[in-house]
Amino acid sequence: MYSNPSIKPDPSCNPQHDAETLRKAMKGLGCNKDKVIRVLCTRSNAQRQQIALAFKQLYGKDLISELKSELSGDFENLILALMENPVKYDADQLRHAMAGIGTRESVLIEIMTTRTNAQIFQLKQVYKQIYGRELEQDLIGETSGHFKRLLVSLCTGARDESNQTDPLRANQDARKLYKAGEQRLGTDESAFNAILASQNYAQLRMVFDEYQKTCGHSIDQAIASEFSGDIRDGLQAVIKSIRNRPGYFAELLYNAMKGMGTRDGDLIRIVVSRSEIDLAIFA
Repeated sequence: MYSNPSIKPDPSCNPQHDAETLRKAMKGLGCNKDKVIRVLCTRSNAQRQQIALAFKQLYGKDLISELKSELSGDFENLILALMENPVKYDADQLRHAMAGIGTRESVLIEIMTTRTNAQIFQLKQVYKQIYGRELEQDLIGETSGHFKRLLVSLCTGARDESNQTDPLRANQDARKLYKAGEQRLGTDESAFNAILASQNYAQLRMVFDEYQKTCGHSIDQAIASEFSGDIRDGLQAVIKSIRNRPGYFAELLYNAMKGMGTRDGDLIRIVVSRSEIDLAIFA
C-alpha cells in the first residue's frame, strides 16, 4: 500500500569488502563505530546476511558475536536488530513482550495489526522453530477477554487482501457496527472484531466513511466511547493503520520520544522494522 524505504539494496555492495571493513573496524582497542554505521546502515537486510556469511568464510568467526563483544548500549541493540532476519526479529520481539512478569500489550498490538497475511504465516512458523511454542497459544495465555480474541483473529492471517469494494455491504456493516455499539446498552465486541479483523483495507475505509455519514461522527470516536483498555487500543491501532499506516507509525515514533526519557526499545523496533518498507514517508 505504501512503499518508500529509507534503506534500499546498495548495487555497489561487495560482501567480502564489507566484511573486511568491519573486521578492521573491530581490530585493536575500541571499535570504529563510524565504519560499522557506513557499512551496516546502508545495506539491505539481505545484503547484511551476505556480509555475515562472507565474514565467517574469511575469518572463521560469527559477525554477530563479534559485534556483541565490541558494542554496547543502545548502539549495540540497534546494530544487532539490523542484523536480524526481519521475521525472526518480529518473533523475538513478541516473545520478549510476553516473557516474564507482565505483558507489553503495545508491542503485540503494533506487530499483529500491521503485518500481512504472508508475514504472519512466516512469523508463526519461525516462532515455533525458535521457541518450540505456538504463537497463538502464547497470545491466548498472556492476554484476556476481547483483546485476546482480536489478537487470535489477527493471528489467523486470513484477512482479505484484495482491493475489491462493495458500497452496499459497507453501508450495511457501518450500521451493524452502530447497532453493536452506540445504539445498544453494552457493546457487542464480536461484531467489531468480525468486521475489522477480516475485511480488506479498501473495503474498511469505505465502512469508516459510511459510519461517518450514517452516525455523524467517526468510527474512532465510537471506539473511544464504547471500549476501554487493551481492546480499545487494539481496535484503534487497526483503524489507524488501515487509514494511514505511515501516519500510525509516525504517531508511535512520537510517543516513543515524548516526555521524560526515550523508549529506546520501541524506537529501535519501529525504525528497523519499517526501514525497508515506508520509513522515509514518516521519519
